[in-house]
Amino acid sequence: MFTFAVMKKVSFKTLGCRLNQYETDALVTRFHQEGYQVVDYSTPADITVINTCTVTNQSDQKSRNIINHTVRKNPKGLVVVTGCMANNHKEQLEANEKITYVVDNERKSQIVSLVDSHFKGEVVHPETYPGNVFGFETVDKSLHTRTSIKVQDGCDNFCTYCIVPSVRGRAVSRPLDEILENIRRVVDNGFKEIVITGVNIGRYNFEQYNLERAIEKIVELPGDFRIRISSMEPDGFGPEFHKVFQHPKMTPHLHLCIQSGSDLILKKMRRMYTTRSFMDILESFRKEMSDFNFTTDVIVGFPGESEHDFAETARIVREARFSHIHTFRYSRREGTRADRMEEQIVERIKSERSEVIRQISEKNRLLYMNNMIGKTERILIEKLDNKGVAHGYGEHYLPVQFPTPVRTKNIYRDVILEKVEPGDSPFIHATDQSFNP
Repeated sequence: MFTFAVMKKVSFKTLGCRLNQYETDALVTRFHQEGYQVVDYSTPADITVINTCTVTNQSDQKSRNIINHTVRKNPKGLVVVTGCMANNHKEQLEANEKITYVVDNERKSQIVSLVDSHFKGEVVHPETYPGNVFGFETVDKSLHTRTSIKVQDGCDNFCTYCIVPSVRGRAVSRPLDEILENIRRVVDNGFKEIVITGVNIGRYNFEQYNLERAIEKIVELPGDFRIRISSMEPDGFGPEFHKVFQHPKMTPHLHLCIQSGSDLILKKMRRMYTTRSFMDILESFRKEMSDFNFTTDVIVGFPGESEHDFAETARIVREARFSHIHTFRYSRREGTRADRMEEQIVERIKSERSEVIRQISEKNRLLYMNNMIGKTERILIEKLDNKGVAHGYGEHYLPVQFPTPVRTKNIYRDVILEKVEPGDSPFIHATDQSFNP
């Protein structure tokens, strides 16, 4: 451990996916272990780590805005830029003299060592460190109530719109024994909900274990915890995958990315499924678990998307009853095949189509929430307000609020769902089954 006469302060800003969030949490743990004080991003700090996203042009712009804001508010502090934008625009970022270090994804786990060397007066380039996408510490100090476990990185799908294979590399799976040990340790550290994450986790493949077999091993581990699966691709698992969700430690929610409801557009995107095969997956789950909650991603305005193609997407997402739809307006990314396609859609039409999907998403969400009224849900308390109300999420990934005498976060409470509170951020009022005020 490298110690300082005055404890150095480090802050973090994370953009993008759950994988970035996990990697930031792992860095938070490592900095804490090495004697740094972790502070909120709004607080002046000696070091700021910005974990960027580059999946769309808007993501790039948000990342640039955060970088510019950081160097203005902490002009004398170290600024470390990492994440996918650091891979995609490395030379551009390195030319910015206000950024101290630009660290690619492969060496992100080495940031603490890099910062330590800096304060020892050593001049070290990030690329002198070995790359290891699984080289992160077990999360102890986290910025979140739940924690993630990284089981996989990279992607070999090469969807025509996607730059991720260029910035995350080819698919690689983490050894199962490392995953199991990591989960044992985070459970020992007190975490109650573990999110299985990666770039394309459905392609997990280590020795004789695919994702399904790996999860079967994970749920055998002792402890009072539950497992949530992060975003998955619909071509990433077999016909029996739904059966693993019948285990009591598995949460009945899955973010399954459809992207389009038009088979023609799916083919142009190089998505390896049809709308029929996608709907078959949903039906196989709901046949066994009728309340199973599906959420999804949709891209509108892909090159050549006609009014008919978009109408098919709107129809499918209604029929699929996704409780939430994360809608992206197609963003051209240099180096992808879609960027070179003809029939690029104007931004006005993209915005109009995005709004249509947003409205469908809101209606679907309220419909699903209302259908859950009267049922029992196990809530993991994430926040307690000064009115004695607990805030948290149930196993179906529904936001719930309820009065309780409990003043401890990160514990489970069984509640009865009573009433939907609509609005910009709808939630469900509930009653704590063990408390009647």
